[in-house]
Amino acid sequence: LLLRWRRRSGLWRKVREAQRRQERSLVKMEMAVQRFREQYPSVKTVSILSLRLPELCKKLRDGSLPLEHVFYAYVGKAVQITTETNCITEFLQESETQLRKAKLTGKLGLLYGVPVSIKDSIDCQGHDSTLGFIKNLNKPAAEDSVLVQVLRRQGAIPFVKTNVPQSLISYDCKNLIFGQTFNPLLYTRSPGGSSGGEGALVGGGGSILGFGTDVGGSLRFPAAFCGICALKPTGNRLSKKGIISGVLGQKAVAAAVGPMAKDVESLALCMRALLCEDMFNLDSTVPPLPFNEEVFSSTHPLRIGYYETDFFTMPSPAMRRAVRETKQLLEDAGHTLVPFEITNVDYVVFNFCVRGMFSDGGASLMKKFKGELEKSCLELLWLAKSPCWLKTLLSWITKPFVPRLSGIIRSMRPNTVDEVWSLHHEIEEFCHQFIAQWKKLNLDVMLCPMLGPALGIGYPGKLSVAVSYTMLYNALDFPVGVVPVTMVTDEDEEELKSYKGYFQDWWDRTLAKAFHGSVGMPVAVQCVALPWQEELCLRFMKEVETL
Repeated sequence: LLLRWRRRSGLWRKVREAQRRQERSLVKMEMAVQRFREQYPSVKTVSILSLRLPELCKKLRDGSLPLEHVFYAYVGKAVQITTETNCITEFLQESETQLRKAKLTGKLGLLYGVPVSIKDSIDCQGHDSTLGFIKNLNKPAAEDSVLVQVLRRQGAIPFVKTNVPQSLISYDCKNLIFGQTFNPLLYTRSPGGSSGGEGALVGGGGSILGFGTDVGGSLRFPAAFCGICALKPTGNRLSKKGIISGVLGQKAVAAAVGPMAKDVESLALCMRALLCEDMFNLDSTVPPLPFNEEVFSSTHPLRIGYYETDFFTMPSPAMRRAVRETKQLLEDAGHTLVPFEITNVDYVVFNFCVRGMFSDGGASLMKKFKGELEKSCLELLWLAKSPCWLKTLLSWITKPFVPRLSGIIRSMRPNTVDEVWSLHHEIEEFCHQFIAQWKKLNLDVMLCPMLGPALGIGYPGKLSVAVSYTMLYNALDFPVGVVPVTMVTDEDEEELKSYKGYFQDWWDRTLAKAFHGSVGMPVAVQCVALPWQEELCLRFMKEVETL
């Protein structure tokens, strides 16, 4: 008991040290902004913060806007947003040194002088990538991830790291070290996750361009919940070298790294900058595919598949309306909309996604939580700890009454190597079938629902089944973007009273409560393209955004 008490005391000491570092970071940011304001009292930061990324880049490159004016305008705004939402975990103090060097060298990359924010799990040299785990504190990265190296070479200035949920296996944003991050639009709502700190900072205007990762919707949930845009590329379009994932080594559900911004043109500019020789040379596993300008700037009418529901998670009234209204606008603009029949999503969620990510029965996930003071993902951990015979029994007992719980329990049993190989083959076959259905309809892109509006704080942890709309495209490894298209109305809220769900189980009842009280909150749609067609995906997103 004494040894255990001493160990716990040591862990709490590490947590308090990390929290003090976070506080000191914010003080340094405030002091840096204060010094700048004293030196340049006449600078109007509001006009700088109102510029879109392409306009800002142009002004920085032609010298009509000084680098330090832009940098400290965003540092000041970031301090304000993190005070309100608790989204920043660390100020990257070397960003000030990089700023001074950029002024001297004058090397004009596509993102010259642009301050950018980075998710906690993306390595920045000399800084921790904690994933919300105490065991990862005081273990600074030896070098920058390839993404950060390319950003720096393109002139961007990474200036903060942002908060994540413990383990990243969540679409909320809370951990014991840095606490809960709040939605900048409504503080009682979750900002989404796992790139929740990025969503809150970009959504609140404290960063013009942010970077996160996505293995089940971790870029798309924060973007949708905070009313911004995001792109989840094909898994290997951008390098993941130096980026730590929630479940190391699993290949069934493809992870991706991607950008988040207020508008689609900013995402396109970011992809233009990243898809360069530096990216391809620093990570030779990334296919050397430069940004295809012709595809992005094309104006030919599109043939667009669409669906309003996946028949697994019943869409909220606002979600359904978002797809219908967007479909109508696209048709009025001369595009062809074709219904797409989506089937067996329950099988995809349980057998491909849950079973694919936890093929070892959750053993590697349990290992990560070993020795931690707090354990999120309690549902999954409880299942991971249970013996196989108990999982089989519980799955059998619950199947007639709570089929979705039965599906999750069944999917969490350990698999043999032969079973894992069979699963990977099955996912490949499913992908080929999905593409065949897509090509039979001669589609260019697809319009799909996106879970929304933002759920209340604490609800995402209870609603792991609601990832069906997003996780499908990680299993398929298709590029997907999120664009906000509408806001929840009083009529949507009234209609929500009759929300029942497809299974009418505890999860459906909880989801109805989580949606409640969201008038005025943003609702987005997903824009999907076939693998390696990010430019077409962005072109479609731009069309949706414009309409």
